[in-house]
Amino acid sequence: MFRRYRRRLGLIAIIAMAATLLPAAAALSTHRHRFGRTVTDVEFLGEVIVPTGTMFEDTEIGGLSSITYGGHGTYYALSDDQGNRTDADGTWNGDPVRYYTLRINLHDGSLDDGDVDFVDVTQLFDSKKTPFAPGGLDPEGFALARRGQFYMSSEGNIFADPIIDPFIRRYNRRGRTTATLPIPDHFISNGVDHGVRFNLAFESLNLTPNQRTLVTAGEGALFQDGPASTFTNGSFARILTYDARKRVPTAEYVYDVAPWAEPSSIFGVNGIVEVLPIDNHGTMLVMERSFSVGGVLGGGTGNVVVINEVSTKGATDVLELDSLAGATFTPVTKREVFAFDDLGIPIDNIEGMTFGPRLRDGRRTVVIVSDNNFSPGQFTQFIVLAIDAKRTR
Repeated sequence: MFRRYRRRLGLIAIIAMAATLLPAAAALSTHRHRFGRTVTDVEFLGEVIVPTGTMFEDTEIGGLSSITYGGHGTYYALSDDQGNRTDADGTWNGDPVRYYTLRINLHDGSLDDGDVDFVDVTQLFDSKKTPFAPGGLDPEGFALARRGQFYMSSEGNIFADPIIDPFIRRYNRRGRTTATLPIPDHFISNGVDHGVRFNLAFESLNLTPNQRTLVTAGEGALFQDGPASTFTNGSFARILTYDARKRVPTAEYVYDVAPWAEPSSIFGVNGIVEVLPIDNHGTMLVMERSFSVGGVLGGGTGNVVVINEVSTKGATDVLELDSLAGATFTPVTKREVFAFDDLGIPIDNIEGMTFGPRLRDGRRTVVIVSDNNFSPGQFTQFIVLAIDAKRTR
């Protein structure tokens, strides 16, 4: 049993950005804000570890990049297995692109060993009954919608020949595509100076509580928007919203990604790995993850993960801008509401986050999962938090 952790949020100042106007030729709108919610308290409810190499129905549990709640203790977790993994001897292991159905028991208000149970696995297809070609996508975001439909996002691959574009599709429970959403042209990469960078595309995906708006984000800056994050500089990522009924983009906001938490001479990254709306008016939780090879934070793993509360109130809608370079705009505001490093336990490559059931005291649970990259040195980690949120004007 892990110790319980409670963090009271004081009066944390929201980062205020001075509002500026774009030239008339590129005039942009700002988000209209109504009643919303804000987080006032966060509590750690526990952790469960699934060791790398654990098998279920002839597939290896791992790469869990996203999780979504189906009600009554049932969840669906997407594996980012691209269908091209090989075993230690170099042979293809045959695991398909897939999602898992699992049960998580939070009836006693805590997460303990034995509370996570995998119950089914479902293959996802490229079209009708045609499987994805090995390496034909990079599945990352997964969100359950009404009528048993799922949305899935893929980061694509700019190093493939030809380049594999990022996508967002809607699927039924049998893993068949039912719709494809249009991707704004500024995300489409030429692999050099335009569009998404490698492995910095649509890592995140969730719906607003009323299910009317689908939200995703680029993990880091587009080529034409500026540099990727380093230990000495941050990066601009774009938060993108869709009308879930019409399946068209509606707005886009800039999020200021922080520099890496630790330096590394080998590899480092920081960016948005999940967005989770907490109201229907532009307030969301954004999980930002920094990783530095050789890092000692995150309980020795180099993974430094925080949850920020973000508001689009007053932020500039940049959907019509192909490039942020040289433009003036107001980013979303953000404030930190939880830091996983404060738990004092090893933190794996956390990527997925969803609301779970309410507790008896009315607080909402937040269920989090990590992508172990199928690495023997990592682990699949489930963490559950409880949050209080009050209404705001």
